[in-house]
Amino acid sequence: MRQLRHQVAETSQFLHRAGWTANHDGNVTARDGNRYIATPTATSKRLVSERDLIEVDGKGQVHGAGKVFGEIGLHLVVYERRPDVGAVVHAHPPYATAIGCSRGNPIERPFIAEALVSLGPRIPKLPYAQPGDPAKAALAPWCELVDAVILGNHGVLAWGKDCEQALLRLELVEHLAKIAVAAEQLGGIEPLPESAIQPLLAARAKAGIGRAADRAVETASQLLGSPSSGGASSSGGASAQKPVVACAPAPHSPVPTISPGGRREPANLADVVREEIVKALRGS
Repeated sequence: MRQLRHQVAETSQFLHRAGWTANHDGNVTARDGNRYIATPTATSKRLVSERDLIEVDGKGQVHGAGKVFGEIGLHLVVYERRPDVGAVVHAHPPYATAIGCSRGNPIERPFIAEALVSLGPRIPKLPYAQPGDPAKAALAPWCELVDAVILGNHGVLAWGKDCEQALLRLELVEHLAKIAVAAEQLGGIEPLPESAIQPLLAARAKAGIGRAADRAVETASQLLGSPSSGGASSSGGASAQKPVVACAPAPHSPVPTISPGGRREPANLADVVREEIVKALRGS
């Protein structure tokens, strides 16, 4: 228990030294059987020591002194779905958080071989969700598929077997984000060739770095769906939709359409009817 408390406190202080937290941002937890060691709320990560840490149960209730942070539910969702996870780290590293607050996600598909092995073929950006049950519901479907997520308009959440592994994963997300921002000035990211993906996934599956990694080959098709431009959905990743030919799209349909004349924009039904009448008259 003492060693675990030391790891949580040390991780907390590292987050501040790295510039990934400000004010009272960020939180760290580690699993100890049916209890969790957690950083306290309303405290700078710079000031957290072993004696400041609190203990909570699986329902987020504090045992002993102290007050738990409001995002404890996100940590518990990960632990509930990933029995192999021993620590969860949340912070606001600037570059990755900038992605979380922007419209795109240039690191959704890791573009460095080592990163794909460590994090898998996808780093999803979850859409913004209100704290509490909505945020937990948005996170839950991803817990067994990946080991880190970008939280829309928020920050990064990463998990692993211990504080060190969780911290390394968060660090790697920020590293990729920093590279992506620099690459933007040079014309943008060049993705890994498709031929490299499957061998790297096989290497991830053999690395012994957690349940999501063990299932990397099995879940590849689910994770390698079409990357979203405005944030990942809470599903496991949808395949790209092919445009269909239609006079007019169904109300609220997300399927792109092509008009009978070959135009990309949705056709106006009255215009289509008018064109067909004119063609018929000319042919008579």
